[in-house]
Amino acid sequence: MRRPDVLRDNRDFKRLKSKGKSVGSKNLVLIFYKNDLDFNRYAVLASKKVGNSVKRNRVRRLIKESLRTQKQDIKQGYDILFIARSQAARATFAEVSESMNITLTRSGLYQ
Repeated sequence: MRRPDVLRDNRDFKRLKSKGKSVGSKNLVLIFYKNDLDFNRYAVLASKKVGNSVKRNRVRRLIKESLRTQKQDIKQGYDILFIARSQAARATFAEVSESMNITLTRSGLYQ
């Protein structure tokens, strides 16, 4: 059974890229768009610019854990995409969490 809070469809990613608003920080870029659902859908991307597969997976794990700790404070009804910047490969968990906090605050997604 698929988890409903994970963003998967290509058309959703295209809608995020074309109509979504973006906010950036040192380690992350946040793209968000209002959906017609009662819950948020999330996606995390780390391109090859971040590094090899070990570094990309580490960055994704850091972002997902930071998201897990802050998820209850985010407004509902949005598609949210977190894109890791190349500096995130050298970042600690505290730095990634702070970057996420900054982007969510700038975007107005905190309740």
